Amino acid sequence: MRVLVVGSGAREHALVLALSRDPEVTALACAPGNAGTAALAESYGVDVTDPASVVGLATQWRADLVVVGPEAPLVAGVADAVREAGIACFGPSKQAARIEGSKAFAKDVMRAAGVPTAHAEVVDNPARLDAALRRFGPTFVVKDDGLAAGKGVVVTSDLAAARAHAMTLLDGGHPVLLESFLDGPEASLFCLVDGKTVVPLLPAQDFKRVGDGDAGPNTGGMGAYTPLPWAPPDLAEQVVARIVQPVVDEMARRGTPFSGLLYAGLALTSNGPSVIEFNCRFGDPETQAVLALLRSSLSTLLLAAATGTLADQPPLEWAEGAAVTVVIAAEGYPGRPRVGDVITGSEAEGVLHAGTRRREDGAVVSAGGRVLSVVGTGPDLAAARDEVYRRVKGVHLTGSHHRTDIALRAVQGDISTPPLG
Repeated sequence: MRVLVVGSGAREHALVLALSRDPEVTALACAPGNAGTAALAESYGVDVTDPASVVGLATQWRADLVVVGPEAPLVAGVADAVREAGIACFGPSKQAARIEGSKAFAKDVMRAAGVPTAHAEVVDNPARLDAALRRFGPTFVVKDDGLAAGKGVVVTSDLAAARAHAMTLLDGGHPVLLESFLDGPEASLFCLVDGKTVVPLLPAQDFKRVGDGDAGPNTGGMGAYTPLPWAPPDLAEQVVARIVQPVVDEMARRGTPFSGLLYAGLALTSNGPSVIEFNCRFGDPETQAVLALLRSSLSTLLLAAATGTLADQPPLEWAEGAAVTVVIAAEGYPGRPRVGDVITGSEAEGVLHAGTRRREDGAVVSAGGRVLSVVGTGPDLAAARDEVYRRVKGVHLTGSHHRTDIALRAVQGDISTPPLG
């Protein structure tokens, strides 16, 4: 099978790495890719949000399967164009990708499907903002209604800060979504979907805040781990039955069936799992940890999702143990990152590239905010955590920063789900 992966982040490096080890894959390309994917796959420049450009590359390269990594190409309709060209594509249609592209649309789908989620209200006019804010709190959740790369959310008990973020969005022409705050620890569940059948992967937990102890602003994600030793053992089955399958069924009923990766961001509340958000693609950095433990053929699973045959697949096979991902970010991130600095240790085992490029002299340099994801595995979460931080020490990037507490509370047994009320 000839597989083309679209994207340039650490998520795509993780996908390429898993596919490169897959005996079903005979040729592998990544567009545009990065300095890490270039060591494993053919690299091609392409505008990932231009459907015609992606189709042209997939056709010329004779791809059997196109795997779209980021959300922006999916919202732009790239998967539709690839399928219309007669090529199998892993990723939802433009209409189905609205589950991430419009939070208001996602809320409407969940409401119709009877799925538990936070109470929400869309505000598109500054004149309505103050009255709407009074209906929420004391913890305010303020979101950009559209795509924001994981950074359009502010969660705060400070009314002035909530209002300021909302006004910034409204002044930029973005509708604001206000939500009630959900208690309980957060979890992520990735589900392969072929329009009707749902196959869950391992639950994971990611870390959005930039600093240790969840300090500082939200980012695109600073680390993740899987599995979750503190979660109910049947969490994935619960979430599929109560949340994902009803949403998949509702989208099919609307004539916009979802095919690809449906990512449920969850709060495990005293009333059971409740949806924080849906994404229409593999999440970053959870993908890096989850795929490190997958032993089933990834290409076979992605093709089955793309062709409506997931129900025919055997149960997934996983390695024993745990995996932890730590993101190394450039100086200045999540603000304007410093770029162009030489990275050493970036080609070691377990190091996945995101914001990198290779200079003409062969040096790997930083080219974005989240520069690398470092992954460690082990027989348990403590061992995986020790391994990942050992590997982090082998990487050097001037001015870089990373969290030192990824998975720490889980190892210490400090996380628990609230008793069901």
